[in-house]
Amino acid sequence: MAPTVAVATASKQAEQLRQDGNTYFKKDRFGAAIDAYTEAITLCPNVPVYWTNRALCHRKRNDWTKVEEDCRRAIQLDNNSVKALDLGRGANPKSYIVEEIWQELAKAKYLEWEYESSKRSWELQSLKEACESALKEKHLLDICQMEGFLDKATDAHSAELEALERVFSTAAEADTPTDVPDYLCCKITLDIFRDPVISPSGITYERGVILDHLQKVGTFDPITREPLSESQMIPNLAIKEAVQAFLGKHGWAYKMD
Repeated sequence: MAPTVAVATASKQAEQLRQDGNTYFKKDRFGAAIDAYTEAITLCPNVPVYWTNRALCHRKRNDWTKVEEDCRRAIQLDNNSVKALDLGRGANPKSYIVEEIWQELAKAKYLEWEYESSKRSWELQSLKEACESALKEKHLLDICQMEGFLDKATDAHSAELEALERVFSTAAEADTPTDVPDYLCCKITLDIFRDPVISPSGITYERGVILDHLQKVGTFDPITREPLSESQMIPNLAIKEAVQAFLGKHGWAYKMD
């Protein structure tokens, strides 16, 4: 079989598997849908829609690790082609583009963080209560042993409780949702940067958003209105590193709509 014929045959089979997967998905048969999309990926691994469809199945099964893996692969593929992704959802072929894939990934990461955060908070609270109970017992023992020094024992107990509160408050800070600073967000989408580029005017935009503006609206800066071309946009590595540092520190624990 000629290579072109083989490719066409594989593509046709993969598309049929995608449709089969969609049918299983609508019937809540997520395991069968995953199998179908996996076969489609085996035949045509460079089609983003197969990865995103499978990611949605994993999401339904709360398998966040696999959601992340499939979404990352879909993002890589779509960034290479810079095309809208068709998930076969109705008449709108652009219902799922890179932005929405990223949001799915962010939601998955946030829910995973939320679960781990709740677990850590419960463990932290249990440990705090145990420490408080131990300090209370120590305080009663001190009162018995320090007759005539009740005030001193009480002051020491209060100081120990305050120190304990500071320690556990600091430990809990990592699990507190944090707003993303404005300078880490695109001025058009107001979403956190992923691939920031800076214009000659000094304004930073999300690459995909500003390129879409230049292609569909006009070759001018959307904020300063000065002439602007794609070749003038350069990566803003400082902001990109700042975003990575923020996400690394807060573990994706920022507030999301």
